[in-house]
Amino acid sequence: MKTTIKRRQGFTLVELLVVIIIIAALAAIAGPQLMKNLKKGDLITATSNAKQIGLALFEFDSQYGGYPDNTTAQTVKDNTGSQLTSSGSSANDMFRQLFAAGICEQEEIFYAKISYTKKPDNVKNTSANCLAAGENGFGYLMNGQTGFSSSGDPARPIAITPLNNATTDGSCDPDPFDKRAVVLRADQSAISYNIRPTDKQVVVPGGKTLLQTGQDTVWGTDVQPQIMPPQKKN
Repeated sequence: MKTTIKRRQGFTLVELLVVIIIIAALAAIAGPQLMKNLKKGDLITATSNAKQIGLALFEFDSQYGGYPDNTTAQTVKDNTGSQLTSSGSSANDMFRQLFAAGICEQEEIFYAKISYTKKPDNVKNTSANCLAAGENGFGYLMNGQTGFSSSGDPARPIAITPLNNATTDGSCDPDPFDKRAVVLRADQSAISYNIRPTDKQVVVPGGKTLLQTGQDTVWGTDVQPQIMPPQKKN
């Protein structure tokens, strides 16, 4: 008598549901950690870029006696003949002087992965495309309308990311870098600080906020720190 062996054809509906449930559970466990690792990578990139900006600003300071402002914009133009517009009210305008002066060659060092930025295209032959809106993710700090310099308090902030919706009140978006902000200091170091959840302010050593002035702060009593915001992508 010949025995016929029936072979299974695929999975049953119950088995498929079990597999789907297991995959969903694993994704729920691994997802947050994966996202945290991605944000950590973005933080590392922003920190590295901030240091490169610091080196460029230091070289600019050596040549022009201070960091970029609207006064140095004219001096750079006179010295180099550059037709790039490098005066204005945004961080992009101020950082564009580093290109006009021949110090910076690559736009990538100004990139930080934020909702209002985009990958730089490294096209920089005109004012319209050199550090165009969205290609810079760093806010730039000045004393009113005057640029700082490498002299003075070495812990003084010079640039910061990720500003909350590119605002100028010092508040930062806690989402891009897992509740951390990157601050470039006058000593060319780039430090990540906690973003306070209640008001999204950056807390620096001593429990002070980024723009807080007065005694026992990096600004002292005679400085009025002001943030020049990055231009958001169109």
